[in-house]
Amino acid sequence: MAKDVKGIMILKGEDIAGWYEQVCLKSEVADFGPSKGTMVIRPRGYFIWEQIQKFFNENIVDKFGVENAYFPLFIPESFFAKEASHAEGFAPEVAWLDKELTGDGERLAVRPTSETIMYDSYSKWIRSYKDLPLKINQWCNVVRWETEATKLFMRSREFLWQEGHCVYETFDECEADTLNYIKAYQNLASELLAIPTILGQKSEKEKFAGADHTYTIEAFMPDGKALQCGTSHHLGDGFGKAFGVKYVGKDEKEHTPFQNSWGLSTRLIGGMIMTHSDDKGLVLPPKVARNKIVIVPLLFKGKEEGVLKVARDLKKKLKKFGVILDDRAEYKPGAKFGEWEMKGVPLRVEIGPRDVEAGEVVVVKRNDGEKISIKVGDVVGEIPGILDRMHDEMLAKAEKFFSEKVVDVSSVEDFEKVIKDKGIVRMNWCGDSDCEVKIKEKTGATTRCMPIKKSEVGSRKSEVEAGEGKCLFCGKENSCLIYFSRTY
Repeated sequence: MAKDVKGIMILKGEDIAGWYEQVCLKSEVADFGPSKGTMVIRPRGYFIWEQIQKFFNENIVDKFGVENAYFPLFIPESFFAKEASHAEGFAPEVAWLDKELTGDGERLAVRPTSETIMYDSYSKWIRSYKDLPLKINQWCNVVRWETEATKLFMRSREFLWQEGHCVYETFDECEADTLNYIKAYQNLASELLAIPTILGQKSEKEKFAGADHTYTIEAFMPDGKALQCGTSHHLGDGFGKAFGVKYVGKDEKEHTPFQNSWGLSTRLIGGMIMTHSDDKGLVLPPKVARNKIVIVPLLFKGKEEGVLKVARDLKKKLKKFGVILDDRAEYKPGAKFGEWEMKGVPLRVEIGPRDVEAGEVVVVKRNDGEKISIKVGDVVGEIPGILDRMHDEMLAKAEKFFSEKVVDVSSVEDFEKVIKDKGIVRMNWCGDSDCEVKIKEKTGATTRCMPIKKSEVGSRKSEVEAGEGKCLFCGKENSCLIYFSRTY
């Protein structure tokens, strides 16, 4: 479909991939880059990323005493060799430069993640227990040459993210923060983007390469696929040993510290778009909308002046909401409604001659189309509450969809049916990696996470919820409860 055709031309329920692409392009949040797997994040989309950064810095960086910094994009090949499992895990995804820029014939990688280059610096900076804990985060881009199946925001070869890397004296201290960060991610997804997620631990096979264990938050998209929205990895002391990160403790002996790493990316924007948007276009949670209100005056010949006067006065009073006044005379109201609905403006304020006479305006909510008549003098005071209610409604709707898609199964046949019907399986599982591989081969589904015992969250190492009975697939006594689904 040509890009210049106005409106969304593909229905979400009929072709969600085509619909999603059109929403991203026509709402002007993103465009395709000139090379495969790259994207241009347009101002409307980048504002969303800025709100994620702002929320993150206020609720994670500041709250937990983390400091923002920046490390180089190019990583010497020898750095990857220092931690074998990490290097092996990222080998297929690394983009190498043709030129040898180190001066000694060594290849340089374009950053797929920054453990290696950051820990090289940490080995120089950390000398004593007094230097710990060291908590650093960086906002940057990464490149992963990992897939042919690219999708705007969801899976691209270059994307933006943050990655935190912290160093601690003890396993317990490291574990406490590893959990703090993943819980903070879950709060960000819910409080800012109205995306519900499950928090749990990754399987041994799916954990981060080189980590002791990995925690994740998983969302579920309308196309029947899970979306990993953020991860927090307890790295143990393996990376410290590999990169020579050591410190002299209070006992005046040399020790290897414990580390964690944690990150989320612009993938969250894609998850938000797919979760909330509809056949009219983009639906934005109000907190991440640059323009929260559009005022559309309904202009009738001979009565324009009175309507425009009220509209312009309201624009001044609603300035803090990034208000747009669409007083274009060459467009009919219906065309204006369609344009701003497609671009995801949360509230539309309609003002016509009858509204002026009645001293009212009509406020229309983008998320459900509800129309609310409000006295002109009450608009400024009513808007914040309406925006908050919209967020709560969007979150509740997404939670309902999520919960209805989770199905407990007791047979292989039920498992296959749920996956075929684009749902999430919750089942008892043996925890064996070989069984995990066989399940994926048979059904196309992968492990998402093992839910954590609520009473255990915050302890030395949280235990996953135990299952009962035997694994459905291999017949072994199961060790845990786990979620399976298709994924991006």
